[in-house]
Formats: sequence, structure tokens, C-alpha cells
Amino acid sequence: MQFNWRLWAGPSAFLAILLFADLSPGKPAVTAMAAVAAWMTIWWLAEAVHLSVTALLPLVLLPLLGIADTKSVAAQYMDPVIFLFIGGFLIALALERWDLHQRIALRILSWMGSSASRVLFGVMLTAYGISMWISNTATVMMLLAAVVALMVQLEMHLGADERTRRLEAGILIGLAYSATIGGMATLVGTPTNMVFLRFYLEKFPQNHDMNFFNWFAVGFPISLLFLLISFALLRWLFVSGGERLVIKRDYFIGEYRRLGAMDYEQIVVSVVFVLTALLWFSRGDIDFGGFTLHGWGGLFRSQEFVGDSTVAVAAALALFVIPSRQEPDRALLCWDEAAKLPFDIVLLFGGGFALAKGFELSGLSAWLGQQLAFVADANIYGVLLALCALIAVISEFASNVACIQLMLPVLLVLQANMGVHPLVLLVPATLAASLGFMLPVATAPNTIVFGTRRIAARDMLKAGLMLDVIGVLLITAAMGWMASGY
Repeated sequence: MQFNWRLWAGPSAFLAILLFADLSPGKPAVTAMAAVAAWMTIWWLAEAVHLSVTALLPLVLLPLLGIADTKSVAAQYMDPVIFLFIGGFLIALALERWDLHQRIALRILSWMGSSASRVLFGVMLTAYGISMWISNTATVMMLLAAVVALMVQLEMHLGADERTRRLEAGILIGLAYSATIGGMATLVGTPTNMVFLRFYLEKFPQNHDMNFFNWFAVGFPISLLFLLISFALLRWLFVSGGERLVIKRDYFIGEYRRLGAMDYEQIVVSVVFVLTALLWFSRGDIDFGGFTLHGWGGLFRSQEFVGDSTVAVAAALALFVIPSRQEPDRALLCWDEAAKLPFDIVLLFGGGFALAKGFELSGLSAWLGQQLAFVADANIYGVLLALCALIAVISEFASNVACIQLMLPVLLVLQANMGVHPLVLLVPATLAASLGFMLPVATAPNTIVFGTRRIAARDMLKAGLMLDVIGVLLITAAMGWMASGY
């Protein structure tokens, strides 16, 4: 049997730290938690086993090592933020079930015109807009069929020459990149944002300065600017003869008309989707400086009673009970569709939350604070630049969710030492965790479009490297400037 170093590296590091290290004399829990963190980090980065399998380690190790009881650890796997993810994903499945993604894509493309650059921007804008509300992976999966059909039309109109191949590569890469960038704009756009939300609300429940609207006010401008920059970059790299007509706009208009008028199911799902978004935006109070617009959450005895996850699950429940007219014996959403939920991501969430809880209960966070005291007087721009660059590099080789889960407890210590508002470090780190553009395996959207075999790895590497560098600089500049407002 071949020796699997990836599998054994994690438990070996765990035992080495546990048996031979004493990080904080008199406090064995600190060393024990460091050993657990080392095991999980190695397995997550090396992908020795499935990511969700690694996420189960705290449920076994933390009670055995006396760091936390089983009930406390298990509670981390059913956090409200996990239900926000579940509810949002169920809404996405309903959008897919009734083909609303096709309608949205064709409508936007029919507006954008027929030049190569406009088609590229139309695809990117569509993916960006949809991925703000549903997972990046689901967005790319939903739009890929329509984009591949577009590829066929391009080859029919232009011929399968090198210029057409490069244009197709640019459009597919743009699809993946814009879906990732769109996820930065909202709290439900990508799992990394929801991991941040849960961590922040648990550590700073008294701040009341992070909700759906507050994140959007920061994430949307940064992501929109990033989208425009990425479009300009891809247009420069892949679209030769920028305004050369590639396909008649009538094609998109005709395809949209072929769908016919919106049916009852599409209308109802659209209404549920829009209402959910409006409720997310308006739940908390919105401070406009001169006056405050009070959110509907204030109607309850405590604003903390009803959260964004409540809205998401309520919307999903509505889809499960509203009947379909096309199929009278079923609802707009059935469990057959719900079974597609990525339960591995749910476990990955829980494992990261349990890891963070272990950092706190064991005292490892406090110990890290003592080791990182030297950053107290560091320049904020230098810290942000190094932080974003480090996370961007890790995200190229490891799960974005695993990356941010490992970094958040450390960043909490950095924040305390520097004396800055926690959002100054946590927000840019969360945004930087989405900067996986270089490698086909860096993100699920990259892997999906690369699987079409229409993209050369060197094309993605070149475009992704430039975009990673731009993203690090953009996030550093934006958050460094915003830091003065916290």
C-alpha cells in the first residue's frame, strides 16, 4: 500500500505539538488547541480527505482534549448563519427549477448589443448580478449551458479560428471571474462572507454595525469597481478587434421571445426572491448621517430575535407550500430539488465555527495576542497589503472558506493589538479570500469553466495573476481609506 503523506502529516503534526510543545506553561489547553489547529490546517490545505471530513475533527478532538464539551461544539454546526446559507441556496434552486436564470441571461444580453466586448460584458454583468444573491458555483452552473450555446453561435458566425477561440476563452473566464466578484457584494453571495458575519456577530454582539445593508454599502462599490477593471483586463487580453460584430443582437432577442411570457411559477418565484432581498436590506436600521431609517426588525421585542436567516428560511418555506399550476400535485419547490443542497459546505461552516470557538475557550487567541504584540504600531496600509496578499495566495491552493476560517481568530488578535476597529481587518480579509483567479482548481467557478476544455491553463494563469494583484491593491486602498471612518 502506497504511503499517503497528506493523510499522515496532519495527525503527525498534532501528536508532535501535543507531546513535545508547551506553548503556555500551566495552560495545556493552549497547546492542545494549537495541535488541533495544525491538524485541520494541514488536512484542509493538502486536501488529504474531503474538506467536510476535516470539518468533523473538532466534534471529536475538542471534547477528548478537555477544551469544550460535546454540546457546545455540536451547537456550532447548527448556527443561524448556516440556515442563512440553506435558505438562500433553496431560493437559488427554485430559480433554477423554473428557468429564471435563462430568462435573466438572455434579457441582459439582448440589451448589451452585438460587439465582442459588449457580449463579454453582458455575460459578466449577468453572472455578477445573479451571484450577488446565490452561490458562485450555482451561478456558473446555471449560466454555463447558455454560454456554451453562445459559443456555438460564435463559431457559426465567425468560424472556429484562433481569434474566435480566444474570444470564447475570454467569455468563459469572464463568467467564472464575475461570479466570484459578484459574491463579494452581499453577505449571501459567497460562504466566506457568511463565515465572517457569524464570527463578527458572535465576538462583537454589542456593536450593531454589521447587517445586510452595512456589508452591501462596503462590498458593492468595491466589487462593482473590480468587475469593471476585470472586464477591461479581459477585453484587452482576449477581445481582438474590440468592436467587431460577432453575432446579431436579434439572436438574443429571438431566443428571449421564444421563452414566451413569464408563467405563474416564474412570477411567484420572482416575487419571493425580490421580497426576500428587500427584507434583508430593510431589517436593520440604516444610518444616513442626518437621519436614521428604522428597519422592520424593530417591530419585535428585540431586534436580535429575527435575523437574516429567519427571512431566508421563511422564503424557502413559502416556496415549499405555494402550489404549482403546471404541476398541481407539487409545490414550487420540492424536496427532490432541496436534496441538491451542498451539505458538505454546511459541515465546513460548522467545523470552522467550532475551530474558532476552540481558539477562544482554550486561550489560544490570548496566547497569539502576546506573540503578535509587535504589530501594534505597524502602518495600517502595510498590514492590509500583507494580509490581503497572504490570504489571496492561500486561497489559490486551498478552500476559500477554510482559509478565512483559519485566519479570523488570528485577525481578532491582530485587531486587539493594533487598537483598530475589528471591521478594518476582518472585512478586507474576507474580501481577499475570494481572490482565487489564477488556477483552475482555485475556485469551483474556475474549475467548471476550465472543464469545458475551451480554455488553456496559461490563459487563466496570466489573467488571474494580474487580477489577483489588482484585487489585493484595490481592497487595500479601499479599506485603508475607509478605516478612518470606523
